[in-house]
Amino acid sequence: MLTSTHVPGGPNWLDLGTPDVAGAAEFYRRVFGWEFDPAGPDAGGYGFFRLDGRTVGAVGPLTEEGASSAWTVYFRTTDAIATAKAVEQAGGTVRFPPFDVFTAGRMAGFTDPAGARFAVWQPGDIDGLDLVNAPGAVSWIELYTTDAAAAKDFYRSVFAWELRDMPMGEELVYTIAGPAGGGVETMHGGLMQLPAENLRAGSRSEWHPYIEVADCDGTVATATESGATVIIPVVDAPGIGRLAMLLDPFGAPFAVITSAAP
Repeated sequence: MLTSTHVPGGPNWLDLGTPDVAGAAEFYRRVFGWEFDPAGPDAGGYGFFRLDGRTVGAVGPLTEEGASSAWTVYFRTTDAIATAKAVEQAGGTVRFPPFDVFTAGRMAGFTDPAGARFAVWQPGDIDGLDLVNAPGAVSWIELYTTDAAAAKDFYRSVFAWELRDMPMGEELVYTIAGPAGGGVETMHGGLMQLPAENLRAGSRSEWHPYIEVADCDGTVATATESGATVIIPVVDAPGIGRLAMLLDPFGAPFAVITSAAP
């Protein structure tokens, strides 16, 4: 669960880049009950996803050349300029340098050495998401990577994450990540090496969110009826919950989970 959203290096924002903001907003309204709240005429079509008045994410048109529809995970930083330098020193790429978003905060976008895109948010007037770990809100983040070893070295260097490998059988290792010194209770995400068959099929490194839902099966049914494609069918993960992974109608990957009771 996301228990480190207010800690440097913890995930504190989430937004969707899409070729059809109105279509994506309608899809997520049907699936999660999110309402779209435009940020205003100067925001270039960007707006917020709200659930009962609380911000659970955001959405905007694709702005980067060659970008495809995807969710972007943002990690908290106290100094976006210093983080950009750390990214470059660790072998990553600065896609766009730090800049101020009015008085809301400062953001920057990066690509890790294995090709996964992510961003950072240095809070100003907007601290981060208003709601996490509740039905209809993000509760976990995950990285599928073409090079798990390089990814672990990179994120450990940039954010000082504590990483713990969890063997899953059949040579599969799932690594959980969180702020240094926090222990298992503060882990906020996971990463895993893409299997060889996925690599042969052209899978690329990417971050995606898990949205908590009360009924995983029902949510997947609603999502597919609304145009989503199932990538990983509903499955039980012992001690974790019932989960599935999908592509939204415009190709952005996301997952849903009904977490196991503590």
